Amino acid sequence: MNEGQEIEEQFDNLLTFLEEEQMNEFRELFLSLHIYEQGQFYQSLEAKQRKQLYNYLSPKELADMFDVIEEDNEDMKDYIAEMRPGYAAEMLSEMYTDNAVDLLNMLDKSQKAKYLSLMSTEDASEIKELLHYEDDTAGSIMTTEYVSIVANQTVRSAMYVLKTQADVAETIYYVYVVDQDNRLVGVISLRDLIINEDDTLISEILNERVISVHVGDDQEDVAQTIRDYDFLALPVIDYDDHLLGIVTVDDIIDVIDDEAASDYSGLAGVDVEQVSENPFKAASKRLPWLITLLFLGMSTATLISHYEELVSEASILAVFISLITGTAGNAGTQSLAVAVRRLAVNDEKDSSFGRLIVSEVLTGLVTGAITGLTIFIVVGVWKQNFPLGFVIGMAMLCAITVANLAGSLIPMLMDKLGFDPAVASGPFITTLSDLTSVLIYFNIASIFMYYFI
Repeated sequence: MNEGQEIEEQFDNLLTFLEEEQMNEFRELFLSLHIYEQGQFYQSLEAKQRKQLYNYLSPKELADMFDVIEEDNEDMKDYIAEMRPGYAAEMLSEMYTDNAVDLLNMLDKSQKAKYLSLMSTEDASEIKELLHYEDDTAGSIMTTEYVSIVANQTVRSAMYVLKTQADVAETIYYVYVVDQDNRLVGVISLRDLIINEDDTLISEILNERVISVHVGDDQEDVAQTIRDYDFLALPVIDYDDHLLGIVTVDDIIDVIDDEAASDYSGLAGVDVEQVSENPFKAASKRLPWLITLLFLGMSTATLISHYEELVSEASILAVFISLITGTAGNAGTQSLAVAVRRLAVNDEKDSSFGRLIVSEVLTGLVTGAITGLTIFIVVGVWKQNFPLGFVIGMAMLCAITVANLAGSLIPMLMDKLGFDPAVASGPFITTLSDLTSVLIYFNIASIFMYYFI
């Protein structure tokens, strides 16, 4: 029996224990599962079965599982609503603070107030503090469950602090050193504490060069810092260097997923995070972009109609319209994807804006020249008309170069203006490329028309 079949069998047994109200057997098997597997089982249940599960698990046991359930799960609000208010409030109190905040942010103000009022004053104040930070900042994703010590402690006393706080800390691999005013002055690793003598002073072995982020920093910048330095956690400070919390790598993975989904949504012109099986809801999410692009596409149709006389004189030109617009659109989308990726990893800091533009123009010229030469030969042989092949090839060269430049320039300009470059979506760039490539194609054709008709 493979692992998947074994887990499936365990889930079946858990369902049986739940339906037959065998609490002890259910608890023993459920708590023996990995927390991720507990979450998968929980999310597979129906509302009636989940309510029975709440009678078998303590708020702390449920909190451990909720800490690993994806917080962007659209059913999370329903899960909270179906619990007894006191039970839900205690469960939220037992969760890591940052995860509890994410969950509460899904609720309306009255629901937040209800659960906060049912918590202890200490737990509620910790959560309220994080609720005040702006979305998508270091403050909104940090946790206040960390271990801190002071520089004049010994390794022995530091280990005692670590042992007493380890069960509530989100990570213990980094221990942060603060002064009497809670200002961050250094960091020490768990390894350093283990390998040094008990009487060694923390001030003698701490690392004073601490990489930290400000509480108001954008979460993308925080993710970039953790990625660059390969940290498991990163301290968050205020303007006076007071230690406020830490951002852990598991939260950063969620940030990276969210940002990737956001960028892909921009490139696709649809919110890929809003997945719905209801065809009407799915259509309502996609229609705004499609209608907008439809009107932009009408400009291309209007432009083609402007060259109706040219097409009537050389009808062969109509055969290659979709070929040129499609290829230019593909080139523009490729360039857009590279530009958004470059901006995401901050490569633009390593190169001047002008140099990037020159690079993209040259890239467009090379790809356009090779593609144009290929279509020149193909059309020349196919139609036995090399002048026509030359027109198609030249139009392809120019259209690809312009599309490549637009795909790079537009997101960079949007970034300079402070907008999300991913908003310069693939469909938008494709539609814009259609317009420019048609304009280029027919103008070149009109110049050389008498050579190929």
